Amino acid sequence: MTQPSQFTQRHLLGIQGLAPQEISALLDLSDQYVDKNRSADRKMNSLRGKTVINLFFENSTRTRTSFELAGKRLGADVINMQASASSVAKGETLIDTAMTLNAMHIDVLVVRHPDSGAVQLLSEKVNCAVINGGDGAHEHPTQALLDALTIRRRKGHLDGLMVAICGDVLHSRVARSNIHLLNTMGAQVRVVAPRTLLPAQADRLGVEVFHDMRQGLVGVDIVMMLRVQHERMRGNFIPSIREYFHFFGLDYEKLALAKPDALIMHPGPMNRGVEIDSDLADDVERSVIREQVEMGVAVRMACLDVLTANLARNKI
Repeated sequence: MTQPSQFTQRHLLGIQGLAPQEISALLDLSDQYVDKNRSADRKMNSLRGKTVINLFFENSTRTRTSFELAGKRLGADVINMQASASSVAKGETLIDTAMTLNAMHIDVLVVRHPDSGAVQLLSEKVNCAVINGGDGAHEHPTQALLDALTIRRRKGHLDGLMVAICGDVLHSRVARSNIHLLNTMGAQVRVVAPRTLLPAQADRLGVEVFHDMRQGLVGVDIVMMLRVQHERMRGNFIPSIREYFHFFGLDYEKLALAKPDALIMHPGPMNRGVEIDSDLADDVERSVIREQVEMGVAVRMACLDVLTANLARNKI
């Protein structure tokens, strides 16, 4: 595939700080990979001889699997490492792990870690390209890119769209990356959540804040639901699942307030009957949740492609 010269970063650690042309370059290349993945001949050799390690300190299904599939479709050697089965479980520090992997002369390291900033630290200790697969409540850049690609392919553009991000914004790295990307690309962003699930001074993120879901959904083009992240909660953030769904779960009644062609998104995994009505999640006329999964493979192929090319270019 043609390398987008507009994206010259060594790593992909977050969306914040990326220029519109850099985001567009990744989305344009991802578009090409969507078409390639839908063809009969999906296997390529562009990363033949390259090694990609997926180092995950948190459980993952979609992100790790799609990075593995993306690397293998490009012809790379892909190794999955679960921290619980590595020397980290024996007390090895993050920096020691980085030094060990660095000595193996790998090309790309994909990292998911429960602590914000851990991926940035790793990137400073290795010679390879590093992709953030999600760090704490900080960022999840490839999720935002695949969400943007899904929207762009359905709507034709991002500029001027009204997007409502609803639910557990406080604990969501997906929300933060999407807010950065959508604002950069000219969309208007609303966050809709109870006060307990919003970060302090959320309005400083460049979003419009709503505490009433019915008001927040009026006239929006995209409804992006977020998973309630019970595993990150310390204390009582919601009174009960039943009450949360009543006020902040997406159903047909609330969706009727959005535009008639509004799309429904969710990064997964979904808690059906908590964040979203099950029938609505499976409504092929409105939901693009499964398309998001497909776009994820293409986006991650584009990221691996571009970063390995930049790495090789910088070594010359």
